[in-house]
Amino acid sequence: MLSIGQLIDLQWKLGMAVSSDTCRSLNSPYVCLLLKIAEPSGQIQQRSFEMTIPQFQNFHKQLKEMAAVLETV
Repeated sequence: MLSIGQLIDLQWKLGMAVSSDTCRSLNSPYVCLLLKIAEPSGQIQQRSFEMTIPQFQNFHKQLKEMAAVLETV
């Protein structure tokens, strides 16, 4: 049996990368996610990552699809 932990909290924020050391005019929006997960051992882990807006929209779509499946269980 696979045990992956339980999502306790999900926080997100919208950001804008305006420049980098290789691009003076980046102007690229992104979403930063912070997940708090309770591992099967009881330990709380935090994971953070960034996504582009299209990646975040796809992530949101997948979460909605999972929620719909879970409602049928």
